[in-house]
Amino acid sequence: MTDNSPMTELAERARAVMPAGGFGNFEPGFFVKSGAGSRVIDENGNEYVDYMISSGPMILGHGHEEVNAAVREQLDIGMTFFANNAAGLELAEAICDAVPCAEQLRYVSTGGEADMYAMRLARAFTGRSKIMKFEGGYHGMSAEALMSLAPSRLQNFPRAVPDSAGIPESVEDGMLVAPFNDSDFAESLINEHGDDIAGIIVEPLQRLIPPAPGFLETLRAKANEHGIVLIFDEVVTGFRLAYGGAQEAYGVTPDLCTLGKIIGGGMPLAAIAGREEIMRHFDKSAVGEDGFTFQTGTLSGNPLASIAGLKTLEILRRPGAYETLYAYGERLMAAMSDPLTAHGIAHQIVGSPVLFDVVFTGNPVRDYRDMMKGDAGSAAIFNAAVREKGILKPGAKLYPHLALTEEDLQQTEAAFAYAAAQVAAKGNAA
Repeated sequence: MTDNSPMTELAERARAVMPAGGFGNFEPGFFVKSGAGSRVIDENGNEYVDYMISSGPMILGHGHEEVNAAVREQLDIGMTFFANNAAGLELAEAICDAVPCAEQLRYVSTGGEADMYAMRLARAFTGRSKIMKFEGGYHGMSAEALMSLAPSRLQNFPRAVPDSAGIPESVEDGMLVAPFNDSDFAESLINEHGDDIAGIIVEPLQRLIPPAPGFLETLRAKANEHGIVLIFDEVVTGFRLAYGGAQEAYGVTPDLCTLGKIIGGGMPLAAIAGREEIMRHFDKSAVGEDGFTFQTGTLSGNPLASIAGLKTLEILRRPGAYETLYAYGERLMAAMSDPLTAHGIAHQIVGSPVLFDVVFTGNPVRDYRDMMKGDAGSAAIFNAAVREKGILKPGAKLYPHLALTEEDLQQTEAAFAYAAAQVAAKGNAA
């Protein structure tokens, strides 16, 4: 029987003009038509409670009335100018007020750009060449970032493994890779290579994995000891774990951080923020030709994204916003875990109430290699089952948000119970 659905037609058209038939993000055959509040509708007319929320930016949900009104007002007076604009300045002030490490910032359009510039700044500031990162940590699409992000061949640390074709072998020499949450290994590696390390870049909550007690503190102490720039990649955690991000939530302040997603209110915007003495390397008049780090971008700090970000941050500052977000997340974590436990299915709920998912393993998940030991087959069954019941989530991450309603939460609870039963049935059949 031929499938003549709108999504099938769109997928066929996409395969003709796009490599792999998509944008390189989510499933290439899945097309979203519209979003409102907590829900999205696909091109076939199916409606879902949305826990993907564009991979994190839509913390207020889709089409928030106040954000939309602010954006419409800005549209009437200009979308982008390349020159400075007051909205971008006001947003920079709000971010610097909120984020502990942020004395100054520079805008870019994507989190990947922000991470790339943060690593470059660390090199410019220290005069050193090596960057230390953690296996499984995601820092965008630069050559450095695509070292040991998702290696299928596990190498001995600290050797870096490229995750993409087209990366020169020389990049490997500039990277050191460590296991996340292993303070002893990190300390040993920094002691051995500290004089060569310009920066340590880390997701303070790595994908889903929280930092072990003392881990971030160890990185801070060793960076101080060796004059290394500590970079927190807060593209995901910024304004999500707390208004001041992971550095507020965990009480550890880096030298630089990168921000994205939420600060643009759903529009393309990201930033590098940090100590003035490091950020001044973006100012040739302050550091001279040799220390200058060149940075520019056509849409950097554009007023449309800045206005959307300003209104989003204003709403997040209102009393009860984060309490509500955490309450939703805690309820959803229990709803995910309880039926799996009832069926006797080995699993771990990994993450924070504001960002989490299930990993099908009976063992603790502390790093990338632990995560990879999860049962991918059970995860696929679970994800397909919740999609069947009208829940949209990425393959390995779920984002609670403030647009959720009681109806949404109840539908999600029922979907998780159904999915647990499907996983159990498959296990019994095997």
